[in-house]
Amino acid sequence: MIRICHGKWALALFAWLAVAGATAQQYPARPVRMVVTFAPGGGADIIARTVSEPLARLIGQPVVVENRPGAGGTIGADAVAKSVPDGYMLLFATPGVQITNPFLMKKLPYDSVHDFAAVAMVSVAPNVLVVHAGVPAKTVKELIEVAKSRSGAMNYSSAGVGATSHLAMEYFNTMAGTKVAHVPYKGTGAALQDLLAGNVQMAIDTVGPLLPHIKSGALRALGVTTPGPISVLPGVPAIAETLPGFEASSMNYITARAGTPAPIIARLNKEIAVVLGIPEVRDRLLAIGAIPTIESPQELDARIRGLAEKWKKVIEISGARVD
Repeated sequence: MIRICHGKWALALFAWLAVAGATAQQYPARPVRMVVTFAPGGGADIIARTVSEPLARLIGQPVVVENRPGAGGTIGADAVAKSVPDGYMLLFATPGVQITNPFLMKKLPYDSVHDFAAVAMVSVAPNVLVVHAGVPAKTVKELIEVAKSRSGAMNYSSAGVGATSHLAMEYFNTMAGTKVAHVPYKGTGAALQDLLAGNVQMAIDTVGPLLPHIKSGALRALGVTTPGPISVLPGVPAIAETLPGFEASSMNYITARAGTPAPIIARLNKEIAVVLGIPEVRDRLLAIGAIPTIESPQELDARIRGLAEKWKKVIEISGARVD
């Protein structure tokens, strides 16, 4: 009897593998949807569309970017988490989905660890530490000295509680021993407006929106959040040169519903790597401050898990919460 049960299980498993293999060989047989958890026109949306067009040519089916903004990315993420695991609905993710929201929010509608399967890394988006031109600091070291001498009297802006621009500056406070106060805004645009007006003194945010104001001299760039300098800001050192180990860049990556057949994930990973190697794609991403980054699904999964542990500690220290 036991041998018969084992035989039935073996036959069932063989049949499932055969179906999965056939499905993977036929993939994709229809358009693929790529969910972006932000509104059209933002950084994530631009990068997703930059990647989706050449990816569609490679796989022979349209890749339709579908914007599902709201609730810090959880609305779009939840849609993918509850989709059929067949590779036809992908999530174009940012750190909130799996890395920070689990610790910022009391309850998520999905399991950030078990509901997704890593597919491919796309890009790392460096942030830059800037100060208003009126702040008497020209280096990260000088800024730390100024901030300590004015403890509690200096402020920084962010795109909102839990945003990368918030958590990166709290990470800076922790490592530097400073107490620069947080002033949250509804988006980078409003935060940047008050920074330019001098109502707040500093910020750590993505390079793209800040770059014109750095070039005009309205803002002074003191350091980037990557381990080393970046080409779009020549001469600006890494914050890590002053605070060893400091790294606080955002990232964009693609994930699928857990249970998606491994051959489909492997196919997507391979084609996305090809896309990121196209000179026009690389140039467009670099022009907006995004560094194309190729990783295997296993490497991406390890990156996500490692960053989740890192930001969990930062969030606990900062006391940040999103209700």
